[in-house]
Amino acid sequence: MPPLTPNEAQELKKELHEDWMVIDSGRLLARTYETKDFAEAMELANKIGVIAEEEGHHPDLTVSYGSLGVELTTHSIGGLSENDFILAAKIDEIKN
Repeated sequence: MPPLTPNEAQELKKELHEDWMVIDSGRLLARTYETKDFAEAMELANKIGVIAEEEGHHPDLTVSYGSLGVELTTHSIGGLSENDFILAAKIDEIKN
């Protein structure tokens, strides 16, 4: 399966929270969640980890004091797939 085109990715992004960004020439979906402290960022990262395992689709997470960065891509196709957007929507459900 080929990766989504940048236009296809932008269309799917419309279904997500406005803070999600399609970057890296349409190959990456990213969002930063603000948290009150490091512990809350870790708690969110662990919740995302459970969903990622269930989906068999694993984001890159960057845990910092006061924020959690999430990056999604489908490495096997070298870009974004619908699965990235599905996982993003599921991540939003636990945070919003």
